[in-house]
Amino acid sequence: MNENITLELNLSSSHNWLLHEVTTMGSINNGSNSTDEDQRFSYAEIEEIRSVIRWVVPIFFGIIAITGFLGNLLVILVVVLNKNMHSTTNLLIVNLAAADLMFVIFCVPFTGIDYVIMNWPFGTLWCRTVQYLIVVTAYASIYTLVLMSVDRFLAVVHPIRSRMLRTEHITKIAIFTLWAVVLTISMPVTFAHDIVISHDNNTNITMAFCRFTDNDWLHVSTYQVTFFTTSYLLPLMIISGLYVRMIMRLWRQGSGVRMSKESQRGRKRVTRLVVVVVIAFASLWLPVQLYMLLRALEVYTSTTMFSVILQVIAHTMAYTSSCINPLLYAFLSDNFRKAFYKAINCSNRYQNYTSDLPPPRKTSCARTSTTGL
Repeated sequence: MNENITLELNLSSSHNWLLHEVTTMGSINNGSNSTDEDQRFSYAEIEEIRSVIRWVVPIFFGIIAITGFLGNLLVILVVVLNKNMHSTTNLLIVNLAAADLMFVIFCVPFTGIDYVIMNWPFGTLWCRTVQYLIVVTAYASIYTLVLMSVDRFLAVVHPIRSRMLRTEHITKIAIFTLWAVVLTISMPVTFAHDIVISHDNNTNITMAFCRFTDNDWLHVSTYQVTFFTTSYLLPLMIISGLYVRMIMRLWRQGSGVRMSKESQRGRKRVTRLVVVVVIAFASLWLPVQLYMLLRALEVYTSTTMFSVILQVIAHTMAYTSSCINPLLYAFLSDNFRKAFYKAINCSNRYQNYTSDLPPPRKTSCARTSTTGL
């Protein structure tokens, strides 16, 4: 009996887009011819891929979920419970941690289960909900980084004139507006995903998969190009432009604004941390963004065991971005490192945090926090 077994790697085009399924599709031809675009694997290769995924994914996704949950929760707690750490930058860091925390709670576990059992057992409603939350957290994360970059730009390039803008009150309004916009514009994702039923003739098993479904108003290539542009390319271009101006001003001597050397060092430390966070996010998301874009445009297909492994690595890297930021804060910020130490050891040591920047001035509108991290 001549058998052709097709392995289709379906990654829904939703952030962080990432409900992937490794499925066996259309095994015995039964008189029907497969298209030339199918990616064909032997049955042994499929079982090898399955066996690798079933032990690799739980390990790495489990580490990401645990460290992401504990780390981001710790970031939120140390900022919220320490009033002297309340600043515009830290409020945005809390918002970024909240988005990452939402991702590791609602997205990583279910995507990992889908990888392991190669079937979606949670129904249509949760399929659409997970895909929606993946896109929401993606947009919330990258545009929080944009807001952080704008905050740093104003603090460095316009340190005096921006005091009325860089207040905690206005920062909270910006965060609320960001979530309102993101939650609204991501709604179409829920209608573009659905449960797809597939029957494996080789094993006589019917399986359900949560995936992007083409429709009359949105094609997968249009969706992925739009998502890549709005969630990755455009915001990173904005951030890059801001930092080019910022770095020129930050390192230029005689800028016209008198500032002590300690104050200059403080601003540089805060700016350096934000730059590192942005670079980490962009680097970790680049492989999966490119993979999904090229696959949606039918430029690239997974046709070998090596390409499948690269796909899993790309998704693991992207998911790692949800747990790496607390580690960056601990390494690059004295205040966060001291606050983490105090929270973990439940001690009063390091109770008085030192500011990376000069103390904030009072304004008639609200407190303008120039304290960085």
